[in-house]
Amino acid sequence: MDILFVLTVLVVIGALAFDFINGFHDTANSIATSVSTKALKPRQAIILAAVMNFIGAITFTGVAKTITKDIVDPFSLENGTIVILAALIAAIAWNLITWYYGIPSSSSHALIGSIAGAAIAAAGFGALEWKGFLKILQALIISPILAFAVGFIVYSIFKVIFKNNNLSKTNRNFRYIQIATAALQAWSHGTNDAQKAMGIITMALIANNMVTTTDIPFWVQLSCALAMGLGTSVGGWKIIKTVGGGIMKIRPVNGVAADLTGAAIIFGATFIHLPVSTTHVISSSILGVGSAHRVKGVKWGTAQRMIITWFITLPIAGTLAALSYFILNLIFGNAV
Repeated sequence: MDILFVLTVLVVIGALAFDFINGFHDTANSIATSVSTKALKPRQAIILAAVMNFIGAITFTGVAKTITKDIVDPFSLENGTIVILAALIAAIAWNLITWYYGIPSSSSHALIGSIAGAAIAAAGFGALEWKGFLKILQALIISPILAFAVGFIVYSIFKVIFKNNNLSKTNRNFRYIQIATAALQAWSHGTNDAQKAMGIITMALIANNMVTTTDIPFWVQLSCALAMGLGTSVGGWKIIKTVGGGIMKIRPVNGVAADLTGAAIIFGATFIHLPVSTTHVISSSILGVGSAHRVKGVKWGTAQRMIITWFITLPIAGTLAALSYFILNLIFGNAV
């Protein structure tokens, strides 16, 4: 059997595994606030998130095309299939490590850093499409800052509007609203995160001349959407605990403000075809809301640990991918 075909199959399996892991790793963020406020029972929240993630993933392909062509050129990538497989191995490894320790790190950072690291190992720094790569990095950096600011503003507006309302009654009403905002946030998550694996698979198909354009085949879109939906159904309890209660004590009114902020930022990025870290955006939204509510009420120690993880993910994932590439190239390099 052709070794390139086998490697391409492994890439497809790896990309679907990445989306599955992303489902229970990152999707936990989108439902964490609704679970922590008891707006939804855990099982209800996970079913809702699984369905909405699937719908979101099947709706758009713009971010997938950005992943396919803006980090490296798949049409000229040296040892493209090995590069992509190495990137997936590294990204999955880092996701599982951070999931095990309950740290809400970024699957987007892990994947993008891994692609860059494996490509550099294969062909040097010239392999990167610097214009597109830097544009993606800017989106990854700006989006959490924007989420923090918008979350602060949204909750500040809520405080002014509802300052004379009965607190317990307001929170009870917002608990119902939070069901809708959790669904909205899960949908927005699917529109951005599921597409990253779609882009990876399409890169591999291009590298092996199985497709000739960056258009995402429908079977790729459907399979990635299903993988993320199934992953979501498994749940991510450790990360739900960290995001839902480790940053601040969340009440329904806080949760609605954070959910609306996160969904708006993520969908805005999807609309302009840019991948962002849904983990960064959602966590930063909660930090912004918490700061507007009561600065001392934010558990800044947890936030600091998360921020450190965010910063180290790109270089660590890139290094893991480079090492994976060298190992895979030793095994398969002569065969391809």
